[in-house]
Amino acid sequence: MTKSLQKIGSPKKGRIGSRKNVRKIQKGVIHVQASFNNTIVTVTDIRGRVISWSSAGTCGFRGTRRGTPFAAQTTAGNAIRTVVDQGMQRAEVMIKGPGLGRDAALRAIRRSGILLSFVRDVTPMPHNGCRPPKKRRV
Repeated sequence: MTKSLQKIGSPKKGRIGSRKNVRKIQKGVIHVQASFNNTIVTVTDIRGRVISWSSAGTCGFRGTRRGTPFAAQTTAGNAIRTVVDQGMQRAEVMIKGPGLGRDAALRAIRRSGILLSFVRDVTPMPHNGCRPPKKRRV
């Protein structure tokens, strides 16, 4: 007789065991994307695999409040709380975008107790941009 495996989760999915494995990581990269409408904070390991992420929308902010500095601060705190529990001690920070949440997110990251190796601005800059439309004829 074969022994049946105990299934965890809903009976529809039929998933066996826990899919989420907790990795102990010492060093990671924190990506902050701050647009005018939203702020997204993603925490990855050195190889780029996502460990934790959060956005102002998932934190409960709706509409124009998603682009505020307070929403960015809350978002960064939520994303970092899980990785601090997993043992992250050092991190590099990459900030992208022109939004209001840039400084607030960085302040929240510094307050979390993680040692920052460096903070880099990776906002894309055009070297000459798109070709402008041709002039209007009168």
